[in-house]
Amino acid sequence: MSANSRFHSILYNKCPRCGEGDFFVRKSAFTRDFDKMNEHCPHCGENFMPEPGFYWASMFVSYAFYTIYTLLTFFIFVQGLGVDLDYYLIGLVPTLIALTPYFFRLARRTWLSIFIAPKQVSRL
Repeated sequence: MSANSRFHSILYNKCPRCGEGDFFVRKSAFTRDFDKMNEHCPHCGENFMPEPGFYWASMFVSYAFYTIYTLLTFFIFVQGLGVDLDYYLIGLVPTLIALTPYFFRLARRTWLSIFIAPKQVSRL
């Protein structure tokens, strides 16, 4: 995967423009201040806060991630492995709560990368 691709920046907490600067202040999503973002890219200076309320729509992206995760685990555990639905739901709720910081960060990086194109590398 190229360092200048959208997927690289989304998965590895990098700037969608240059692919090098960190998007969030902390590397891990599982810290007390998991939601602290850099205002600008430390490497290229790209603005990570384009306008007030920009990230409100990222909650819909987060909802899509939750839905995909729930459907995927349902088909694996209930349909594929034959786990009882009650046991599945008892296990699903804590995992969704535990994955909230990760999906929060993933949704914000995804939402911003839709609007910022990666820097084109010149090939000589």
